[in-house]
Amino acid sequence: MFFDSDLLMSALRALTPILLAALGGALCERAGVFNIGLEGMMLMGCFTSVATSWFTGSPWLGVLAAALAAAGYSLILAVGAVTLRGDAVVLGIAMNLLAVGLTGFLLRTVFGVQGTFDDPSLAGLPLVGGFSPLAYLAWAAVGVAALMLSRHGWGLRLRGVGEAPDAAATLGVSPAKYQYAAVLVSGVLCGLAGAQLALGNVTLFSENMTAGRGWIAVVAVMLGRALPLGVLLAALLFGVAEAAGFRLQGLGLPQQATDAAPYVVTLGALFLTTARRRRRIRATGATS
Repeated sequence: MFFDSDLLMSALRALTPILLAALGGALCERAGVFNIGLEGMMLMGCFTSVATSWFTGSPWLGVLAAALAAAGYSLILAVGAVTLRGDAVVLGIAMNLLAVGLTGFLLRTVFGVQGTFDDPSLAGLPLVGGFSPLAYLAWAAVGVAALMLSRHGWGLRLRGVGEAPDAAATLGVSPAKYQYAAVLVSGVLCGLAGAQLALGNVTLFSENMTAGRGWIAVVAVMLGRALPLGVLLAALLFGVAEAAGFRLQGLGLPQQATDAAPYVVTLGALFLTTARRRRRIRATGATS
């Protein structure tokens, strides 16, 4: 059968990096910062996790370094968009492009190779029940984020900052403080996503290995309306698409066609979502 337990396991492994990055993007969205720099943050996490794991022999130090490096990298967006009031979209695109060039340069400088660094001595993350511990962390993070945003005072204030920053400021809440926090947390989550991709799903680093997963995470935020459960369902959709693409490749379809499967699903989902929103707007206009 095409759909079986192996396909489900592959889909769950594929969704983990997307889910972690999308949760970070959802927090930024709730704080009023549109973060499309998820791809670049993930890529920085990929390289840092591999480099640290290779030099220290510890994948866990690689995970920690990835989270810190991506959080530091996210300060570009925090300072530029929150403090300097720059365009978050432009900053995000610049961060993505910079990460591609910077990690490619570091790959040649640190490891002296081009394209891919794949060393047998590189330590990857252990598997528990077929998944790395970061996968379980990602699933748990969905529940934590949902509770924080709906029940906890910090989450409620974060939502208030995103919806009405001026009103929040009059109540003594600092919008900049919460926006900085959201961007930094998104950086940590993207760093973990990169570590999962480079040390959990595989055990190597290759140039631009995120391959658009950060952009898919941005779409997952949009499809899930920045709600943790909605983001999980959207990430699962893309995880199934990626796993199905690998399955179809094993059945003889060209690699180029199967690699395009997640992006075809992305375009289709965006089209359906946009069409549904337009129908709702028309229906609201007709009844008013």
